[in-house]
Amino acid sequence: MINAYQVENPDFTLSPHTGMSRKHYIDCAKYLLDRAFKHVDSIETPLAFPTVSGKTYPQPNDPEWRTRSLEFESLERTLTLAAPLIHVEPDVEIRGIKLKDYYCLHLYNALTPGHPNSLPLPEDLPDATYQFTCEFGGLFKTLLLLPDVIWSHYTRKQKDEMAVTVSKWAHHRTTQNNWRIFNIMALSFLKKYGYDIDDELLKSHLMWVVSYHSGNGWYLEQTYNYYTISLFVVYTVIWCKFFGYEYYPEIASVIEASALAQMETYPNFFGRDGYVNMWARSICYRTWISGGFTVSFLLKDGSPLNPGWARRLCSGSLLQFVAREEFYHNDIPSLGFYGHREFVLQDYSCAGSPFIMFLPFICLSLPEDSPFWTAKENEGIWEELGEDTKVSVLEKPGLILANHGKTGASEIIPGKVYYDDPNYSKLVYNTHFPWEDHDTQGMTAMEYSFRSLDPRDIRGDDINFYLTGKRVENDSDKNQLFTSSQSVLFNGVRDDVIYRQLIMRKPPNNGVGYIIDLAEIIIPGGVIRVDRCRMAFEHELTLGHFGLPHINGKKAVVNQFNNAENKVITAKIDGRSLALITYCGWDEVRSAVHEGKNVEAEESTVLYAYRKRTSKSPAIELMVSVMLHRTDGGIWTDSELSPIKELEIIDVMPSQSILGAKIRLFDDRTYEIDFKDIDGHKSC
Repeated sequence: MINAYQVENPDFTLSPHTGMSRKHYIDCAKYLLDRAFKHVDSIETPLAFPTVSGKTYPQPNDPEWRTRSLEFESLERTLTLAAPLIHVEPDVEIRGIKLKDYYCLHLYNALTPGHPNSLPLPEDLPDATYQFTCEFGGLFKTLLLLPDVIWSHYTRKQKDEMAVTVSKWAHHRTTQNNWRIFNIMALSFLKKYGYDIDDELLKSHLMWVVSYHSGNGWYLEQTYNYYTISLFVVYTVIWCKFFGYEYYPEIASVIEASALAQMETYPNFFGRDGYVNMWARSICYRTWISGGFTVSFLLKDGSPLNPGWARRLCSGSLLQFVAREEFYHNDIPSLGFYGHREFVLQDYSCAGSPFIMFLPFICLSLPEDSPFWTAKENEGIWEELGEDTKVSVLEKPGLILANHGKTGASEIIPGKVYYDDPNYSKLVYNTHFPWEDHDTQGMTAMEYSFRSLDPRDIRGDDINFYLTGKRVENDSDKNQLFTSSQSVLFNGVRDDVIYRQLIMRKPPNNGVGYIIDLAEIIIPGGVIRVDRCRMAFEHELTLGHFGLPHINGKKAVVNQFNNAENKVITAKIDGRSLALITYCGWDEVRSAVHEGKNVEAEESTVLYAYRKRTSKSPAIELMVSVMLHRTDGGIWTDSELSPIKELEIIDVMPSQSILGAKIRLFDDRTYEIDFKDIDGHKSC
């Protein structure tokens, strides 16, 4: 028997794709909490899950407040599941413990100064930002939404005692952008329930948050990522409905307008079956972005989403994880994506952190007659796509979304990335081919990887030494390794061609001599790349395809053959296959087996293209390739492996730009690749 959640007695009349109805959400919440409460001996036992070795906290010899943080984070984030469940079943018990009583007791203990399990106060710690602030935001987001589950059961005296701690943390130092939302939630809750706050501070936080809106419903958050959905939409929509419109109607109206703009393309981030894309940091939070489906029904004028599609995607995203055995570690969600994987984690996470992924259970706060519950499941835009691909351009955050009807996979193509980070800087992110960790020997999945062969780098000299006479300590050993792009720039979409740039090495190290200009044409099930290499010195370069996991240790089947016009390599596992085709600019195509770099299996296969240029001043070249994926395990046809019918490389385009191309596909669609003024169009 599978040791994971299974949909029992599925309702395929209401939900023909997942079988999940409101009852199944309740059952799923109970299942997940039942496993979590294996770590609770009695109602008196604080919820502290076993620590996990690696980079997450607490670390050995950490100060005591880190343990308090672990306990509070575990308590608060499991309330993400428990509060909606208490709302629909006030007397619900898990393993003989009444949930309402358990959370009332432990929140009181945590928030009452002087209790052995109480949180430290800001004045007891060095003046800085702490995880406690984040968890206060989550707690009061939940209690604004569902005040009946906890807050109403305290006496006035208990509330006043707890308000002291809440107020001190609510007014304490926060950090930039999304963290201000946490202070907003706590301050708003206090004000709503009659406690004095610094109103100007609350307004200042609100103004700061709104100032980060960039367009298309997206907010700047270091770079653009899922925090726009999970915090700037989920938290603030709850704030608008239960506080904002009463106290700050103008700001609430602005926030809701941005949420509506975000909803225009929000469902397109998910695969046909609801799969979540492994993109951006905080990967162990997984389905927290699915919370947007449920809070959309709290908007002032109702949800703009197709309700049957919203529930289908929401349910599918949950089943992507909770129905997998490897998802659970110590009976709770693992620190990883499917199973535990160190390389996807950040050091601000702890064993309890992944429980924020259950934001979708906010849906249990909706009435039973909500369209979210009553609409019949459907597949939205996918029902009309057939084998076509829908491309959505989000100009302001520089994101391109591709929904491949042919494969059911959705892709995120990022265009504004400030630094070298695989969470953000891969060429594309695919719902059904999660990204792999970087390989310092090249061959990295879904990235251009670069190694300098410049003798100055090999010696470890600063490349400007012989101009300036100043020596910079460069690491010659490090220079022997392959590195990925240092940043990704968005240059717009013209005539259905996506233009971006990879900066492989930033200034002051001659950054303008390490540029790859990207031109991409999205086709059903893949992309045609006509990339212009402006690498000014001796180098090696690889271009990796998606990684194929060796499920249950079964290796991928790789085939390779060359035609007169191109080189082709394919790889196949059960249910998934890839093809990489190169036309010009590449020396050969290869495959490699990785260990410990894929989130689905210990071993994986990567297809990649390779080139080596040893001239002191390599020519500008076009590197033309095609990258295809499929999710049916079928055999590639000759026509699929030959998508380009005609390729004309042009030294000087009619626009007077240098080195472009004209392409005719086998379906006779034509494209012009023109890098005219691409450096002047860059944005990041």
